Amino acid sequence: MTEYCTIMVTVPNNILATDIARALVQEKLAACVQILGPIRSFYRWQDKLCDDAELLVIIKTSLNKFEPIRDRIVTLHNYEVPEIIALPVIKGLDSYLGWIDTVTT
Repeated sequence: MTEYCTIMVTVPNNILATDIARALVQEKLAACVQILGPIRSFYRWQDKLCDDAELLVIIKTSLNKFEPIRDRIVTLHNYEVPEIIALPVIKGLDSYLGWIDTVTT
């Protein structure tokens, strides 16, 4: 049984979001990538409170693709420590999950 996940990544601009989305889908690492935003992110970095406009990239894939996706994002991203978080898909439409398998194989 294949396990699936949604991976979330924040980026500073649409150019980087598009580069990540295109690379992951073209390389068959992700079935679908959505770009949402702008969002507003509050976080602490190097002991400073930050308040930044970002975009949220949502990646649909199988769990076994996490490591290559993580590595690909790290090569493309301009943040020193990019947010790359995988959330498990508990359930989904069988035909949709099958589509993920088909397009990422």
